[in-house]
Amino acid sequence: MHPNTARNTRTQSMFRIGLAGAAALALAACSSGGTPADGEAPGAISAVNVIAPADPGGGWDQTAREISRVLTEDGIVGSAPASNIGGAGGTVGLANLATETDPNTLMVTGSVMVGAVETNASDTRIEDMTPIAQLTEEPLVIVVPADSPYESLQDLVDAIVAEGQGVAVTGGSAGGIDHILAGLLLTEAGVAPEEVPGTLNYVANSGGGEALTMLLGNTVQAGISGVGEFSESVLSGDLRALAVSSAEPAEMLPDVPTIQDEGIDVTITNWRGVIAPGGISDEERAALIDLVTQLHDSTVWADALEQRGWTDAFLAGDDFDAFLTEDITLTQETLRTIGLIE
Repeated sequence: MHPNTARNTRTQSMFRIGLAGAAALALAACSSGGTPADGEAPGAISAVNVIAPADPGGGWDQTAREISRVLTEDGIVGSAPASNIGGAGGTVGLANLATETDPNTLMVTGSVMVGAVETNASDTRIEDMTPIAQLTEEPLVIVVPADSPYESLQDLVDAIVAEGQGVAVTGGSAGGIDHILAGLLLTEAGVAPEEVPGTLNYVANSGGGEALTMLLGNTVQAGISGVGEFSESVLSGDLRALAVSSAEPAEMLPDVPTIQDEGIDVTITNWRGVIAPGGISDEERAALIDLVTQLHDSTVWADALEQRGWTDAFLAGDDFDAFLTEDITLTQETLRTIGLIE
């Protein structure tokens, strides 16, 4: 078995706005440890802040806004404003979370941030925060503009190997899951790990909207992102999907082959979850875990998963902590395999 295959197989399993006036003041008091309302359990959260560590338009932004919508629409909390703090693969948002004083704050995290922490040598690490829960898993999709000369994934890979920097591929932040997939495609094609950075012209961006603009404007030749970010443009015919990264076809794009179907032995999926500021108390952590568990159990959330094409991958508390620890190790190994870190 090719060493990348072993890593990829293992990676699959791992990667698999506010109220006004007095009402807002009352909610803020409850959310910061104030007296619970009548009938509300002690320690229950009435308001929570949800942060997407990326610009609008991408998967983190979509996830944060669905969390906000479901929490309020289902009456789990009274207020859950969502905001964006983009930059550097989520590490700007991560540094912001490190200074957050409100314990009732949830930041979306995932595979992209795990990789970006490593490639950016971030001083603030995910391990410094409080893991709350993993929520979803989603395949990636490799796309090209509708008029692209690349009819298959192999056509695209062959062109990158032959032309190097002449073929630009856009995706999420440097070192994130999209970048990792691009690197794995090249190492599977025989490119030595140390040659991947010089061969691959990877154009990183901080939101799915930016990537889509590049693709539709033909300023890049291909793109990689979560199925949910590109599916609408694929179904409309503006983009052509070459392959999805999961072991089985994606529900939202059932006619698109998998990478394995295309003869390349790579399988990888993108996970997303939520973390809280580091140093919060055990009681505050438990209240957030209970909050996110209620979110997960909501039929409104189940509907959101189906509409977005996200797979339920719920892990909470200590189980998520263990998953995250292993995922960080696996990501470090994979980034070394494709020459992105030493």
